[in-house]
Amino acid sequence: MKPHYQRIRKVKTHSGSTAIQVGSYRGKNFILKKHIGSAKDTAKIDELITLAAEYIRSHAPQLPFNFNPQSDEVLFKRGVKVKESCLQTAYDYLESIYASLGLNHLHSPVLKHFTMMRVLEPASKIKSIALLNKYFGICYTKTTAFRKLAKLITLKEDVIKAAIAYAQRNLHFDFSLVFYDVTTLYYETFKEDELRAHGFSKDNKINQPQILIGLVVNRDGFPIYYDIFKGNTFEGKTIIPVIVQIKEKYHIDSFTVIADAGMLSSENLVELDRLGFGYIVGGRTGKLTLKEAQQIAEWLKGVNHKIVRIGETIYEYSTKRATKDKSDNDKQLQKALYLLSHPGQVFKRSALLAGNGKRSFRLNEVLVEKHRLLEGIKGYRTNITRIPDKLLIDRYHDLWKVEQAFRITKSDLEARPIYHRKKESIEYHILIVFVALCMGKIIELTQGRTLQRVIDELKDKWTLTLYDEISGNTLKVMLEHKPH
Repeated sequence: MKPHYQRIRKVKTHSGSTAIQVGSYRGKNFILKKHIGSAKDTAKIDELITLAAEYIRSHAPQLPFNFNPQSDEVLFKRGVKVKESCLQTAYDYLESIYASLGLNHLHSPVLKHFTMMRVLEPASKIKSIALLNKYFGICYTKTTAFRKLAKLITLKEDVIKAAIAYAQRNLHFDFSLVFYDVTTLYYETFKEDELRAHGFSKDNKINQPQILIGLVVNRDGFPIYYDIFKGNTFEGKTIIPVIVQIKEKYHIDSFTVIADAGMLSSENLVELDRLGFGYIVGGRTGKLTLKEAQQIAEWLKGVNHKIVRIGETIYEYSTKRATKDKSDNDKQLQKALYLLSHPGQVFKRSALLAGNGKRSFRLNEVLVEKHRLLEGIKGYRTNITRIPDKLLIDRYHDLWKVEQAFRITKSDLEARPIYHRKKESIEYHILIVFVALCMGKIIELTQGRTLQRVIDELKDKWTLTLYDEISGNTLKVMLEHKPH
């Protein structure tokens, strides 16, 4: 017969003391493993019992289960079954993040549950129903879930207001500076409709329809507004409608918007000026003439971080950027020279080649010289004059935070590909992803770690409800590591 699990035993000695021992039973015989000590004082005996329990924990693989709160004795017993298991720690934590976002007043359990699942383990809506039951013990039927999900589209304005309020309350957000960018989300289908359409794909899915998402974030990368556009919409045509909506809905007199160069055309910049908004946008140095490039290069003289301003455009030289630009230019030049020496392979013209005739090319030496002069030089266009140029450039460089928000959306939250067909399904899917992105950014900002690392730890913390077949009692135990 194998010995029972280790337990603590109290034994009276001849001197009247109480001995504390650790051992196990083989039948009716107690097999002593460790004599902890003996004492007459009650406090000292309690201390020895604590030491004994610690000895067992450090020398035995089993967990201490105390199913009888009336007794001080902790047994390491058999006859115990797992009645339930769930990620209670993950639920409590994610629910607290959802509450801190100020969304509990919406009284929408389905929004809370499906958003929490999108953060914890992104999946299709049908699989999320199964995962909610598996991880949290929350049960939805497919019919009920989809009926309630369809009603979420009416909550978009309330969700955005809550996101803005959180940013104002916790991140010192005041609309003075916002960042805007767009991304595309593709579909696992080839059919187009009023919203899904073929367009320029940022996911390199040129044969599949998509939608366009415009996202506004603050300096911390926290999302404060979003909108959905048809997949073939030119990204430059999305920024003015979004800015105007923010202005009208939230009564903002003016603010500064930072966007990528491809976002703000000359017409958009004129319109932003007319509306009274400030802007910082990447300048297009490629449109400079050779003479202008020579003049700017002469002013900057290859001095790291030196700045010159010409009208509404700021130019800065960076030695780090110059190294990259030189490498890129070298590759382009090598390609152009190769194509010149192999004219039969000129199917796609190099940017550095100029046409001499129908099938004749030459090296565009003026363009090569201009590219060399502009190595390390970056342009920024802005209508703001009251802020130092260096600070404006630093603010523009914060644009990566909106790009990071999109990366989190597409990778950690798996917003793509989209399988929904109906417009309302697409809208509530994006709403859930937006709330999940808000929660993800709160987690990263408060934890100082990546979202994925926090989630990986949460998914290891299982809470088990144990059932003792002998006494009929139950006990909840939280494991620090995933059981195997």
